[in-house]
Formats: sequence, C-alpha cells, structure tokens
Amino acid sequence: MNRPKTGLLVASLVLAVVALWALTPGLFTAHDPIAGVPAEKLQPPSARHLFGTDAVGRDLFARVVHGSVHSLSGAFVAVAVGLLLGTLLGLLAGSAGGRVDDAVMRFVDVLLSVPGLLLALTVIILLGPGTVNVAIAVGIGPVAAFARLARSEVVRVRRTDYVEAAFGSGGGYPVVLWRHVLPNSLGPVIALSALQFGMAILAISTLGFLGYGAEPPTPEWGLLIAEGRNYLATSWWLTTLPGAVVVAVVLAAGRISRSIGRSAA
Repeated sequence: MNRPKTGLLVASLVLAVVALWALTPGLFTAHDPIAGVPAEKLQPPSARHLFGTDAVGRDLFARVVHGSVHSLSGAFVAVAVGLLLGTLLGLLAGSAGGRVDDAVMRFVDVLLSVPGLLLALTVIILLGPGTVNVAIAVGIGPVAAFARLARSEVVRVRRTDYVEAAFGSGGGYPVVLWRHVLPNSLGPVIALSALQFGMAILAISTLGFLGYGAEPPTPEWGLLIAEGRNYLATSWWLTTLPGAVVVAVVLAAGRISRSIGRSAA
C-alpha cells in the first residue's frame, strides 16, 4: 500500500471515529462529562481515565468525546453558511458578468481584506456569544473564498461547448445554470468545503478558548483547552490531549480535501 492511500485511510479513520463520538458517545465512555469526583481530581492518564481528570475530577476523555458533537455540528453549520452563500455569489457573478460581476467581486474583495478571526469576532459582537452564533460567525469568513472559486469554475464551465449547445437547443437560462453549469462547477468547491471544515473546527475552538463559545460546563473542545491552561505546568494532559484531538481532526480534514481536489481536477 502506498503512502498517499495510507494517509487517506488514516485521515478517514480519524474523522470516522470522531463522527462516532458525536453520534454515539456512550459507546466510547461510561463516565459523566459534567459531574466530577473531587477525590479523583487532576489524575494523570491511566487505564481508568484515558485522558486523565480535570480540576474537579471529571473524566477528560468523556468530556472530549461528548464535546465532539458541539465542535462538529458547529463546523458543519459554518461550512454550510460559507458554502451556500459563497456558491450563490460565485454563481451570480460568473453567470451574469458585467456590472453585477464587478459589484459582487468588490464585495468579496472587502471580505478578503478582513482577517477571518476579526470578522468572526465582529459578527459575534453583533449576534452575541453562543454555539450557534459562533458557527454562523465562523461561516461568514470563508464566503469570499467559496465565492471566488465558484465564480472561476462557473466562468470556465459557462464557456464549454455543451453549455453553449444547451442554450442553442432552447434551454432557458435558469434551467441551463441549474442542470449543467452548477453541477459541473462544484467539484473544487466541495474539495474546499472539506478543507474549510477543518479550519472551522480550529476557528470554533479558538473562539471557545477566548470565551465566546459554549458556556461552562459544556464540554466544547476550545473551552476544555482554556480550562486547562492554568494547570499547564503540573497537569499537561488538560491542554495537550484535547489540543491533539483538534490538530488530528484538522489535519485529517485537510488530507481528505487534497484527495477530493485531485479527483475533481
């Protein structure tokens, strides 16, 4: 088995395990992610507590497993927001052309000029903190990237012979866009969505670390890392192990994105 296939298999396995954590956490841990045992606080990783325990005696592995649903669902919402809005803007700009194209792309340029984290914080200030609002805020950032990629693909597909033939055979403009242009433009966009999924998890965890995400004692990954930073010198597992899970998921999503990108090329 060659290395590229091995890497893709490992990445798929990582995402599959994390998805199962989110769907059926009870299969992986029997510990309560909220209630702790004070007598077992700050215990290092062991057979009983795979990731150790936190400052109030809660099993850290259970909190990571149960917290996956918050991080993954937030990432899905963020990617959906960016994918839908960005693809619609790119389809509009690439198919209409002219002044519409110029106006849409100038708006996209404005979004690109603002750092993603700053843009997300601005949206959170307007909407307020919370898991859903953080997901929406994170989803606004990649709209520009989706729009630029979708526009370039729409322009490419719009000039192909089969699209011109569809117009020549009497196909209506919306019908041709829906049946021919949009489906044949989505390959690279889907690849980008896989990459953005990993970046969304990282951004949501960052905002959770800063205190804008889920409220304690919700076991959200960024919040878990933030709660363990005061014990970094004595209880390294509180930040290192949840952080390793975040890094593994982000890298796995990036690897799958590259594979999808090669297939769509």
